Amino acid sequence: MLDMYYLAIIWAGVFLSSYMAEKTKLTSVLYFLAFGSICVNIGVLPLESSEFIRSFSELGIIIIMFSLGFEEDASNFVQGIKRSWGIALFGALAPFTVAYYVTLTFWQDPRLSIMCGLAITATAVSLTMVSLKSEKIQHTKAATGIMTSAILDDIAALVAVAILIPLAVGDAEITPLGIGLIVFKAVVFFLIITFIDLFLFPNKSDFRLFNAMPILRRFGVKNVISIGRGQHATLAVLLIALLISLLSYQFGFHPAVGAYMAGLVFKEGYFLFQDQPKQNHYLRTKRIVDNAAFSWIGPVFFVDLGSKIVFDQSILISVIPQIVTLTAGLLIAQVISAAFAARFTGRFAWHESILIGLGMLGRAELAFVVMDIGYVQNNLISTEAFYTLMATAFVMNVSVPVSIKLWKPYFDGTKELKLGFGKREVYLSNNRPERR
Repeated sequence: MLDMYYLAIIWAGVFLSSYMAEKTKLTSVLYFLAFGSICVNIGVLPLESSEFIRSFSELGIIIIMFSLGFEEDASNFVQGIKRSWGIALFGALAPFTVAYYVTLTFWQDPRLSIMCGLAITATAVSLTMVSLKSEKIQHTKAATGIMTSAILDDIAALVAVAILIPLAVGDAEITPLGIGLIVFKAVVFFLIITFIDLFLFPNKSDFRLFNAMPILRRFGVKNVISIGRGQHATLAVLLIALLISLLSYQFGFHPAVGAYMAGLVFKEGYFLFQDQPKQNHYLRTKRIVDNAAFSWIGPVFFVDLGSKIVFDQSILISVIPQIVTLTAGLLIAQVISAAFAARFTGRFAWHESILIGLGMLGRAELAFVVMDIGYVQNNLISTEAFYTLMATAFVMNVSVPVSIKLWKPYFDGTKELKLGFGKREVYLSNNRPERR
């Protein structure tokens, strides 16, 4: 029964953390991590998590990643790729490069640096969208650019995680053959996901195969979801998500990769049943999945991860130079790379481009998944590097709502900001048309 007491403590902390996050407009992840760290340092939670709590937290991250993929509209995502690919590419390469070389300079360990680079690459789109919503600019073109770029960013980071982590943990040799094997497995896995998306899940499709083989129309995931008039839809989608997660694990990847991809291949049309035209089973299922992911199961993962931060003043003081260097480098590199990419590849205006750069600063779920893989599961990330990454992620997350609030007057044109280059003036704010 001791595990039940620990779970009760964790859930109480999740409830309190969610309340504090709502009041301060910061991501609840920060409070989950802080609560776990405080509890372990004052002796309320044990230094080593039990098998039950550990398994519960692993289930949590699978549901979280599935929920993040489940809420994405694949069609909107594809439409936004043309304008946002540069933001995602350069907005991911810059922080990865900075994190890799800063950590390599301090600790001279390429494997550790790969993990640090991966941990700091993906953007926390949920944190940014909450911040944009609080300023009532969540429906602007810049907000759409941030969302699409962040999704691309996350998918690219997941692919990198799938390929690079087996190399970093030593499951594959760092040779042309070893790297080729990992890439081959990644390609096969994503081909399987593509097959599921195009041929296994749909009941109807424009592909000629469905006309040549009408029997395919009798199958499809809609038939599974509709069992019991849709009352078991949530169970069905979570079962499929878990099975695809286990499939990704069999290919040597983290289950979170499979969970996210499982979410992406579900479409709202699969939840529309002819005999129940007024029932929105998609929204009902999404509400239940989101509740499990962000209210009572998923947060256990972050509290458990936070419990690994055993406060050691000497370690914290010793890594202040690393924290300052990495944080400053990432803040500058992320904003500049994303803003310039938005301006010159996405053709956004300067006031929009800078907002996009600021909106790409957050780090959330995937960052902590990678930290968990590297620090807890495989001992690749040292305690000093773990402290550095946690502190850096905290500062970057706090900077999102603060920087967006500070930039809003320039974004909506209330204040003016321009740069002069001789006789040429470039307006960074939204006051008047730019001089090109």
